[in-house]
Amino acid sequence: MITTRATYREVFAVGQFRVLFTGYTLYLGGETVKMLALSVTVYAGTGSPLLAALAYVAGFLPYALGGTFLLAYADRWPPRAVMAGYDLVRAGVAAVLAAGVLPPVAMLVLVFVTGVPGAVASAARSALLPDLLDGDRYVLGRAVFSMAAGGTQVLGFAVGGMLIAAVGPYGALWITVASCLVSAALLRFRLADRPGRGPAGGSTVGRTWRVNRELLRRPEVRALLWAQWFPPALVVGAEGVLVPYAAHVGAPGAAGWLFTAVALGMLAGDLVIGRLVAPRLRERLAGPLALLLGGPLLGFAGSPGPVVAGVLLAVSGFGVAYQLGLARRFLEVVPEANRGQAFGLALTGTMTWQGLFAAGGGALGEVVTPGQVVATAGAASVVAVAGLWRVLTPRGIG
Repeated sequence: MITTRATYREVFAVGQFRVLFTGYTLYLGGETVKMLALSVTVYAGTGSPLLAALAYVAGFLPYALGGTFLLAYADRWPPRAVMAGYDLVRAGVAAVLAAGVLPPVAMLVLVFVTGVPGAVASAARSALLPDLLDGDRYVLGRAVFSMAAGGTQVLGFAVGGMLIAAVGPYGALWITVASCLVSAALLRFRLADRPGRGPAGGSTVGRTWRVNRELLRRPEVRALLWAQWFPPALVVGAEGVLVPYAAHVGAPGAAGWLFTAVALGMLAGDLVIGRLVAPRLRERLAGPLALLLGGPLLGFAGSPGPVVAGVLLAVSGFGVAYQLGLARRFLEVVPEANRGQAFGLALTGTMTWQGLFAAGGGALGEVVTPGQVVATAGAASVVAVAGLWRVLTPRGIG
């Protein structure tokens, strides 16, 4: 049990963490602008809530394939090469999208296919973090990464919305191209080269399947994976229809604000829970915080206006901080030799389930109002938390 509380000063004192963190913020900023521009483009071109939701999660669903066939590379290949190489792939994809030569469906297919190796790059990044930070510094480092996800999305959605208004979605996509190239250069020339931690040779697909099965056979690993996957994935089913929701309540320009509200809530939650709450209490609060994910979304049944909707989404975003209470426990139960694949499996499941539930929310939005979709997603998340309560609040913590 970690009892000594770390500080942000101690985390950022590690130079290699600063490099990894900067590359991550560049990745998030570019992806946020791309996601918003792609969703707006597809919805404007088709008028379909389902396709708009698919645009929102087009980069999520490929993790299912990457996690099934390629995750062994996260431990086999040097992490710097994996991350920098994938940034170059992302730059090429964003350039094609920005050129505006593809119809909406082809854009979705391109993002889906080239997103498959993203699971490996993200797993390599996650596995590198505990090599750079130990003890509560690792948990706080996870909080910093989560805050970057919230803070960068706040800036990304705000800038993305202004760019789309000023130069259109295709022009905004060039921001992603630039961020990918800068991130690739930073990682290549400033991040120390480390060897892969796993064995070389053999079938990558076979090893990926074998290690995934071994991890899922461990009850403690499996339970913590479920706890990380389902409560937030069901909430993303609501986020996938926020663009149609804004149009439904007569404020189509408020879509960026709704996404920003979620990110602000995430930022606040990780800041408060990560820095101001002691390690033991942080783990004890995992269950109650997880309830915040879906509970506020029940208010969308009444189709509130943009201001109230934004407040509800911000409170929901705050609940994402429940995962900080699981970080130490998950790191302790996975084998170090398979750490990259374990983190990759966790992220693969997260992205896959988020993509599926967001697509399901979009499909449901074809027959019911967007507000009803959001409320249904919230109720489902609450039910999932109730079913996972023993995992989220285990005995012996306190």
